[in-house]
Amino acid sequence: MADSTEAEIENMIIAVLSGKGGTGKTLVSVNLASAAGASTYIDCDVEEPNGHLFFKPEMCRKKCFGADPDAG
Repeated sequence: MADSTEAEIENMIIAVLSGKGGTGKTLVSVNLASAAGASTYIDCDVEEPNGHLFFKPEMCRKKCFGADPDAG
C-alpha cells in the first residue's frame, strides 16, 4: 500500500453506518470528528439525530419554513 500524502489525509471522507441501532455509531462519529479538529460532522439519523448533545453547538441563525406566523 502506498503512503498517503497530507493532502489526501486532509480531504478524507469517513462515513459511519450500520443497519442496527445501539451499535455506538454516534459515539464513534463524534469522537472521530472531535479528534480530527477542523472537521464537519453531519448527523443523518432520521429518527433521532443526537450528535448535537456531544458538541453543544451555538445557533447562529434561525429560519422558519412554511406559513408566515405573522400572516392573519
